[in-house]
Amino acid sequence: MKKLSFILSFLLLTSCGVKHTRSLLTSGNYDDAIDIATNNLRSNKDKKGNQDYVYIIEEAFAKAKDRDLNSINLLENDSNPTKFEKIYNTYIQLDNRQEKIKPLLPLKLLKEGRNAKFPLDNYNSKIIYSKNNLSNYLYNNSKNLLTGPNKMNYRKAYDDLNYLNQINPNYKDVNNLIEEAHFKGTDFVLVTTKNQTNLIIPSRLQNDLLDFNTFGLNDIWTVYHNSKQNKINYDYGMNISLREIYISPEQIKEKEFVKEKQIKDGQKKLLDANNKEVLDKDGKVVMVDILKNVTVRINEFKQFKSCQITAIVDYVNLENNQLMQSFPLTSEFVFENIYSSYKGDKRASDDNYFPYFDKRAILFPSNEQMVYDTGLNLKSKIKDIIKRNQFRK
Repeated sequence: MKKLSFILSFLLLTSCGVKHTRSLLTSGNYDDAIDIATNNLRSNKDKKGNQDYVYIIEEAFAKAKDRDLNSINLLENDSNPTKFEKIYNTYIQLDNRQEKIKPLLPLKLLKEGRNAKFPLDNYNSKIIYSKNNLSNYLYNNSKNLLTGPNKMNYRKAYDDLNYLNQINPNYKDVNNLIEEAHFKGTDFVLVTTKNQTNLIIPSRLQNDLLDFNTFGLNDIWTVYHNSKQNKINYDYGMNISLREIYISPEQIKEKEFVKEKQIKDGQKKLLDANNKEVLDKDGKVVMVDILKNVTVRINEFKQFKSCQITAIVDYVNLENNQLMQSFPLTSEFVFENIYSSYKGDKRASDDNYFPYFDKRAILFPSNEQMVYDTGLNLKSKIKDIIKRNQFRK
């Protein structure tokens, strides 16, 4: 019974697979139908149950080839130069389709006593010819794009030249043109900081805020500089203005409180009303917990110091010196150290409180260190702003 059920399930799956593949064929998805058919035929191409796939692949191959050749014929009569890429890719598609089927040949149609027909052609010369046409078009069009003033055209030229380098490596001076397109298409951003507070900012903080290498924000089309470099025309400015720095006084707060708890303090024998030991079903003496009330008086000390920096980040278009966007920021860093002493039984306190008994007072961080630590948090927020707000949309 199990064997019969397995056979029926297998036949059902096979039937569904053929039905789906034929549906792809009738809807014009010839290459998808060929992919499924070849995958099923690869393990046992002469199996009787796979005959449907042989018929499907024969029909799909013929129709796909006919459609591609008609498409090429139409494109060759089109005056639009962008046709070259489509023609080249179609010849590649024709060749790849043949190469996919070749390992399976011959494929037998058992009922008809013949091999399935797959007229194969050599597309090598046409692939080379269409590749040369496409290469020439991409090269000339990219050079034209690089002569104009449009930065987005430079980026398009960069993409096209890289594509050209993939299909036809080392074509003419393409590598030099790629470098030129990348440089021209890059947005250069000059980053500056301005201290508008009444406090002296630690030099290492100012250097760190301007060190965009640590931001990890440079991408293929955006480069940040913290000082002007020769032969660079900057597109945008990012001005970080520190408006206010507030540092709280050093504080030590003390509080005293009492904790009480009932705890287990050993075990004792359970006695009945006659003061006799109570035994369990195995004859052993029953033991019960000894509970004890304990108290602890805790003196808690909390060291506290905070620093807050308010700033604003301005995006400026340096071509016309117009303000593009402004982003107000607030960053805070808190130093806190809690330590405690006690009298009594410390077991009366919560277990997670025990570490405070092992701590002691420590030196407060200097104002400079507080500003620096707050600045690191500020830098993280600036990084988030840049990620969410690109200069060029």
